[in-house]
Amino acid sequence: MSRQVYLGKLVLHWCDSCNVPVLGKKCSRCGSPTRYVDCTPPGDVRPAFPFDVDLINKSIEESFGHPDLIPGDKLVVLNKAPYEDRLDEVFVDGRMFGAVRFDPFRLKWMFMPRAFAAKQMKVTKGFVIADKGAEKPLLGSSNLLGPGVVDCDEDIKIDDEVIVFLEGRPIAVGRAKMTGADMRERKKGVAVKVRWNGYDDAPVLKGGQTWQDAIDANREYLMSVEGEALGFIKRVAGQYGLPVTVSYSGGKDSLATLLLVKKAVPDFEVLYVNTGLEFAETTQNVYDVIEKYGLKLKKAEAESFWDAAPHFGPPSVEARWCCKVCKLGPITSLIENSYADGCLTFIGQRRYESEVRAKSQRVWQNPWVGNQISASPIQHWTALHIWLYLFKENAPYNPLYERGFDRIGCWLCPSASLADYEFVKANYPDMWKRWEGFLIDYGKKVGYPPEYVKYGLWRWKRLPNKWEELRKTLGIELKRPEAREEPLSFSMVSGYRPCKDGSATAEGSFNVPLDLERIRPYMRPVGNVKEADGMLYISRNGGSVQAYATGTVVARAQDKEKASELMSLAEKSIRRGMLCVGCGVCVGACPINAITKEGHRVTVSEACTSCGECIEKCPLIKFKREA
Repeated sequence: MSRQVYLGKLVLHWCDSCNVPVLGKKCSRCGSPTRYVDCTPPGDVRPAFPFDVDLINKSIEESFGHPDLIPGDKLVVLNKAPYEDRLDEVFVDGRMFGAVRFDPFRLKWMFMPRAFAAKQMKVTKGFVIADKGAEKPLLGSSNLLGPGVVDCDEDIKIDDEVIVFLEGRPIAVGRAKMTGADMRERKKGVAVKVRWNGYDDAPVLKGGQTWQDAIDANREYLMSVEGEALGFIKRVAGQYGLPVTVSYSGGKDSLATLLLVKKAVPDFEVLYVNTGLEFAETTQNVYDVIEKYGLKLKKAEAESFWDAAPHFGPPSVEARWCCKVCKLGPITSLIENSYADGCLTFIGQRRYESEVRAKSQRVWQNPWVGNQISASPIQHWTALHIWLYLFKENAPYNPLYERGFDRIGCWLCPSASLADYEFVKANYPDMWKRWEGFLIDYGKKVGYPPEYVKYGLWRWKRLPNKWEELRKTLGIELKRPEAREEPLSFSMVSGYRPCKDGSATAEGSFNVPLDLERIRPYMRPVGNVKEADGMLYISRNGGSVQAYATGTVVARAQDKEKASELMSLAEKSIRRGMLCVGCGVCVGACPINAITKEGHRVTVSEACTSCGECIEKCPLIKFKREA
């Protein structure tokens, strides 16, 4: 596992009398004190749906031979723990039952049991029987050595999850470091690398609980957090005096936020951006929620991701240009066209989601969306708060949560896990086939082998340590081609030349002819634009740029440094004009609202002061493709 990350208070407790999870120290259902349940930070615990329980049971049966270990009449809670891919700690009866992880090497789900689960199993596979003499070392957290093995499942493979028994009781669990055949021969060396050890005498509680029981047990806590959130919404709405909106994505967090705003504010509108990468169920959920609650919807359609991807390459964890092009640009344009003075938007952001969000203020302004004030009434809620609240309100949540999807959003997001992609492949094979085809074609151009797609290595420009180790273990090599053709490249032709009057001239060239009509609006932020036959002439602060239809660009200024600066602005602006995907980010970047967008075309009015703010904010400049 990775390092522990504390993003907020760990809140999971359990009422043993009612056998339900509780968010605090007292059960509202029976009045009994609760038991604190230790889980790995950040502790963003959530309910397990029947699909999740079935997946866990199948992974247990595959590894240890016991079918349907977790009964269907018990409430199961999952906690996503830090891991290179996806790992969920599993809690049953308020006890750590084990963890289910998606193995990025084997590309399958595997169960890592704790003693509380192991003692309830009839194990026929994955077992190791230890010698009595190994008891003291094992209880002292030592690994099990080969000579300490009495018997085992002969089919155990290296790195399989195994349970160590001593005199019929599970004493340790861990990962095999020998094959079953070698263990039986009692070869020297580590047979099992122990992860958890110790006997478990905790009682197995009776089932029969429902999530309504959990709602009743948490009634006081839900009333408290709801009241605080409603007060926050009213206070912020009164403070800013802007039109109130809710950003709804079709996910659980934004749904809880929407319900809270509906109770606190009499009049608001819902904003939805269809990024073009949403699941059909997500878009349908948006319309269902709008209809159920009789709300007003303002929708923005993003420009095509598939048109932009060839210019940028695949989005990565370090450079998620897709968010700027497919989400922030459209929402900026939507707000610009709907609210003259901007708006206040309540957003379903929570601190438990990431370190970045944990450090975020509860009210903030996104630098990419200058006409929007954002606020989160659920900043301090865990996923369990969210789900219990949605269950209590009988809210129409997205059905994808019941089919294994932990996160709802763009289905090819580079921040998703391999486990998430497996669900996409299984449920939407045609969608995944298109993306996989794009990645393979892109890989051929930049030297990525097919395994870079199979194991999701395309998600990073620079692989994290664990994934770099995986790449080496799998023997995946990255061989960049010596030369490759750029869709639009720029190079200096003759450097900077001094002129007799002390000024300097620079000349460069693009690898393709320039569409002067297309790029003209994008040159206005550089300076005053005039057009001549086959050329644009741009003047700025005593300097000038000449952009020719042939692709040649000439910049002249008082000295070499200013000529270099002017050439850089011209090169970036021409790139914007030639490759613009119509995202609209520049609209929100303009401090004086001099930029408007209709369809794929940008218009810059005479009010433009050539400040250049929009140039650096353009995703084409910020996320210029590197491969």
